[in-house]
Amino acid sequence: MFIKKNKYYIYIDNLSSINLNIIKINDKFNLIYRNNGKNEKISEINKFIRKCKKKHIDFFIQNDLSLALKLGASGVYLSSHNKEMPHKNRTNAKQFKIIGSAHNFGEISTKLKQGCKTIILSRLFKTDYKNKKTFYGITKFNLLTEKYNSYFVALGGIRSENLMKLKILKCHGIALLSEAKKKPAIIRRLF
Repeated sequence: MFIKKNKYYIYIDNLSSINLNIIKINDKFNLIYRNNGKNEKISEINKFIRKCKKKHIDFFIQNDLSLALKLGASGVYLSSHNKEMPHKNRTNAKQFKIIGSAHNFGEISTKLKQGCKTIILSRLFKTDYKNKKTFYGITKFNLLTEKYNSYFVALGGIRSENLMKLKILKCHGIALLSEAKKKPAIIRRLF
């Protein structure tokens, strides 16, 4: 076993980008669906959500509260750019969750005001992104997150080579974006 965290979040851009059959552990995995301009049928998304529920995988839809509620998704994911306040009366469903992402104190504050119980905090490690040079590192991440009562999830620069470093990270879970796309086998190494 490489690391043990309560939750693992995997960003997907389309429904075919992940094979649900490789996920064997119940209640650990969460999928964040970022449908950036692709036209996938509502019926296909609905069918995929039903498969996720059978495997006890939470499925979040990015920035579309109405669609998430309509399809019976586990919740909505509010990106760091989303500053809108969700309507409390629409999100009162007992099982419906609101999660969000942040990069700094200001965005963390916004996500807490939006009702996010889980916040994905980005850039833990150095990444290859052209215009994104800054990152927290283990120590800064731990210091930043200890001031809040929310669950934090680490994102950014998590690769096969640095999975062992995550053992000393004080967070609820980890999130994978590009590494899950490049090396889907990393998902199997998480447990």
